[in-house]
Amino acid sequence: MTDFLSPPMRHPGAAGIGRRNLVASAGALLLHSLGLAPALAQSDWPAGKIITWVVPYPPGGSTDVLGRNVAQRVGTALGTNVIVDNKAGATGTIGAAYVAKAAPDGTTLLGTSIGPQAIAPHLMGKLPYDPIAGFEPVVTIGTIPHILVVGADQPFKTVADLVAAAKAQPGQLAFASGGNGTILQMQGELLQQQTGARFIHVPYKGDTPALQDTLAGQVQFLFAPVAAALPHVQAGKLRALAVTSGQRLKALPAVPTMGEVGMKDFVVEQWQAVFAPAKTPAAVVQRLNHEINSALKDPAVVSLADKLGVTLVGGTPKQLGDLQKADSAKWAKVIKDGNIKAE
Repeated sequence: MTDFLSPPMRHPGAAGIGRRNLVASAGALLLHSLGLAPALAQSDWPAGKIITWVVPYPPGGSTDVLGRNVAQRVGTALGTNVIVDNKAGATGTIGAAYVAKAAPDGTTLLGTSIGPQAIAPHLMGKLPYDPIAGFEPVVTIGTIPHILVVGADQPFKTVADLVAAAKAQPGQLAFASGGNGTILQMQGELLQQQTGARFIHVPYKGDTPALQDTLAGQVQFLFAPVAAALPHVQAGKLRALAVTSGQRLKALPAVPTMGEVGMKDFVVEQWQAVFAPAKTPAAVVQRLNHEINSALKDPAVVSLADKLGVTLVGGTPKQLGDLQKADSAKWAKVIKDGNIKAE
């Protein structure tokens, strides 16, 4: 302390030596601090504050179930608690709006899907958040391909059969979806635009009732998530006409892709991802990205994802941002070309 507070009293060269010692000490202190930075970043982050992981859907769905498992492991890695908060409603936009307005410090995250971030904004008019500018992409959790299914009692054996029947009876055949603005609806709309067939859209309050009415023959077809439809296909209660993935599914090797049956640019996979509020520091986003990527490699998470029909992805924040922008542009065009309105 004396060197900092008292003037030098030694020979004329002492001042230079003192300054050099001061610089050396400061340099050592700086190096020491830098050396500690990684250790501090790896310890009790974010300083013991509870993290809220918002799921904009009711409990029990794949986004919720998988999100809870990942969130638990992230909390353990960060030395804090992560609380999953289901803020359902308005096709996932209520929860998204909540997170967009939260403090950008990494303590409030959005574990969501393609709907609120790339579809609903083009369908529902002005929303209280910007799906792109209002968030920082963190990481893609995974993707879910779909199966175009019809009830076992329906006469359609192929996609061509279904399209031909719809053209012969415009506006008579119906397809179900889990609700307006969902990826299930968008696939039915895309099929209309690519083929010129006209269907009736019947929205339900969730994928489960949509699937039930497809099984019962109340509607003719449905683009259903793999995990939900597969048991019924294997039991012979549903007939799979095509899958929306880029490649055939291992579980259904005899079922063609939409591309193989002549539908161009029909690779459609629902993604699940994590976002933080806009202006969340890059270092915080990167730490979250690292810990979630690590959680996605946990054998228990991998096993759960398989059961849910989710293909785990991971990757960088930029990759998620690029995916979101590409899908947003794709579905904006489908909605505009079809003059689709929220019903």
